[in-house]
Amino acid sequence: MQFNQGRALVIGVADYKEVRRLPEAVLNDARDTADALKSPSYCGYPDANVTVLTDGQATLVGIRNALADLAANSTADSTVAIFFSGHGTRVGSGGAATSALVPYDCKRSDLAGTTLGEAELSAAIGAIKAPRVLVIIDACHAAGAATLKSDLDEVDDDGLDVGFDEKSLQQLASGTGRVIFASSRATEVSRVLRGERNSVFTTAMLAGLKGAAATAGDGTIRVFDLFNYVSEAVRQAVPGRQHPIFKASELEENFPLALALGGTKSLTPHFAVRDRSLEQILSDLFPAGPTDQQIWLRAGGEVANLTLGGTGRSQWFSALRLLSQGGGGGNVTRESLIDAALEEFPAHRELGALR
Repeated sequence: MQFNQGRALVIGVADYKEVRRLPEAVLNDARDTADALKSPSYCGYPDANVTVLTDGQATLVGIRNALADLAANSTADSTVAIFFSGHGTRVGSGGAATSALVPYDCKRSDLAGTTLGEAELSAAIGAIKAPRVLVIIDACHAAGAATLKSDLDEVDDDGLDVGFDEKSLQQLASGTGRVIFASSRATEVSRVLRGERNSVFTTAMLAGLKGAAATAGDGTIRVFDLFNYVSEAVRQAVPGRQHPIFKASELEENFPLALALGGTKSLTPHFAVRDRSLEQILSDLFPAGPTDQQIWLRAGGEVANLTLGGTGRSQWFSALRLLSQGGGGGNVTRESLIDAALEEFPAHRELGALR
């Protein structure tokens, strides 16, 4: 069985010409991600639908051409995944600074002209006809120095400024069906533990793609479920040190990213079935999100703690994930949220059954 609608572009750059070399795990992350997507035992993408660019193949022209090919070959039935592992940077200064991905042949003397800026990347993603697009960026930093995929106690300064912040990620997410995963916050390091083949983030993602995130029970790995699995697995691996980021603007569907053809499924899903049911019910009853009819406030929460960009469905996804991690502000709990919703819809049987 194949996931024939799946198309992917996987990029990994470690041996830069003019920028500090990154660990071998960067290339392992790219190759292993491509292998998992193409595997008939896991995700089922056709081999011909997965393009891999590593090191010298991942020049600025090479990446541009691969993105153009992806746009030319995608259709209204396609599901597209783009994975980038390497350096990121900021170009410009002050409020005018923008984010960029750093290709193999980047020149320090001309960052603006030799990197893939957020505006160009967003336009390239927008040219893809597919209604379901996931972009995964594993290019992360610690305040002022690019420290991508370094050991826990090793942070090197290679002269690049910090890269993709949340504002930049939100721009990339702008558009129907677009989802962005970033491996960490802009102020954090994307980590590789000594002796491990892959980064912490990609280790979790690979486990999810190989079956651990297949909690929907329909033979697919869905985008919300994958992020929930990865986010929790990273949190457990490096507590408090790395927090993956999810961004989506116009997303109403927890769309299938790949087939779930094998592997070991999570015995204790991080986003349980009843929580998925709660997300669906709240999205139907309060379609504008947690601020609709002040439901979050009435449940004892604080709106200032929430991520409110995007559709109501994506807001509920983020809010319930935050709640499952003990956040949300005030005294809000899963139970208080259900009680507040039942005040508005006392006869809703499915909601009452979740208490």
